[in-house]
Amino acid sequence: MTLYGIGLGPGATDLLAVRGKRRLESVDVVYSPGRLSRRVATEYVPDSKLGDLEFPMTTDPDELQAAWKAAAAEVAPNARDADAAFVTLGDPCIYSTFGHLRRTLRDRHPDVDVEVVPGVSSMTAFASVLGIDIDVGAELTLREATDGVAPTGPNRLILFKVTDAPTTHEKLVEAGYDVTFGRRLFMDTEETLVTNDPEDVTDRDYYTLAYAEKRNPTGSE
Repeated sequence: MTLYGIGLGPGATDLLAVRGKRRLESVDVVYSPGRLSRRVATEYVPDSKLGDLEFPMTTDPDELQAAWKAAAAEVAPNARDADAAFVTLGDPCIYSTFGHLRRTLRDRHPDVDVEVVPGVSSMTAFASVLGIDIDVGAELTLREATDGVAPTGPNRLILFKVTDAPTTHEKLVEAGYDVTFGRRLFMDTEETLVTNDPEDVTDRDYYTLAYAEKRNPTGSE
């Protein structure tokens, strides 16, 4: 039997891949790590098929390790006896809790087979909203930017988890970037926001991204 890590896409129920939909409908139990992913999953499976896993919003390594071990211990028996799924917004392999669960299963429950079903990532969703073309040879770097972090260097960046937008914006502008923020893109029940003004996104929101592009890239005239 198999545990499927299924990417639900950015949050709109109609952006789930066909393969993901078929897997959700075929497995015996579907595990969800949070409210938003559960909401998308309930469009395709009954509540009786859903199970919730707790993952604390913390950076404490001991708490995180304990949560991953507990989740793996919950999932493993069901994935041995029947097909199961773990759902996550976006893609399971891009800044996802699923990666931690998969590594923990590999270390502590190596007999559990795991398969990934890709999903539309927030990067793809953001590029679609802004009309950004990622051309052949284009440089685009993905980085995390919690608590005012502002990675610099590459000509174009997409930053995840921008929880202190004003500070990140100030640092990026000083480094020569133009910055656009996007929040809760393609989430059916959430308010989507795209803005160049960091004051529009001052509250801490885990689902805020930033696109930064150098105004005068190295080598341009």
